[in-house]
Amino acid sequence: MTFGSLFNPIGMARRVFLPSRPDRVRDPVVKRIQVVRSVVGLVVVVWMMLSYGVAANADEVVDDRLGQAQAAFVLLAASCPIVVIGFVAAARPPNRRMLLRRVVKPLGALIVVIACVVLPRMATGLVEGREIHADPAGLLTFVIYLWSLVWFVPFAMYGVVQSIVHIFRTADIHETVPPVMAILLVWELAVFDLVRGAYEGVPFSVRLAFTLGAPLSVTAVALWEFRRLRTRHGITLRGVLLR
Repeated sequence: MTFGSLFNPIGMARRVFLPSRPDRVRDPVVKRIQVVRSVVGLVVVVWMMLSYGVAANADEVVDDRLGQAQAAFVLLAASCPIVVIGFVAAARPPNRRMLLRRVVKPLGALIVVIACVVLPRMATGLVEGREIHADPAGLLTFVIYLWSLVWFVPFAMYGVVQSIVHIFRTADIHETVPPVMAILLVWELAVFDLVRGAYEGVPFSVRLAFTLGAPLSVTAVALWEFRRLRTRHGITLRGVLLR
């Protein structure tokens, strides 16, 4: 990392949030399938909400999706350490020690992204209600505003998105951890939608299809990813756990 990279928020975010283990398997087919699934899922959900009057306007669609994204992020942040601890504990020596060493970077990404959520609240508390004057306090307020707009906002937004996409770079631990996390997260979200009564006003059959469609499709993709890792790259869950 060079001194100049400190002034590039996106470049810095890539270093913090993207998996970087040198011997990690990079399969472009898996990546393309996951992107297509995400885009199609978003388009279908927005179409359903507009078609069945779940959202009266585009603002409500955005608000609902942002609320779901926030819920997804909270569930992901809470579930990730539990799953990783269970994954490492389930492995037998010597792989357990190897996996434990690999936890450092994902843990760092988790801590940084939590800071990205907490720091804006702290900064807002420091500058809230203050006017910018030509004094030390005014200068501090100006610097915080400028830093937030120019550096922190791009870094945090890119980091949160990549943390969800790459599940806190858990592929640095092992290639099988992200699909395990994806299956867990999407079923947690399905249960969350059922509890909060999502998609009210939608016919029961359509609501059932959309509530179960996402977890079933994500599970299918994850199982396909497990199969591809096994058949194309010789990587299996049992192999890394030595079970």
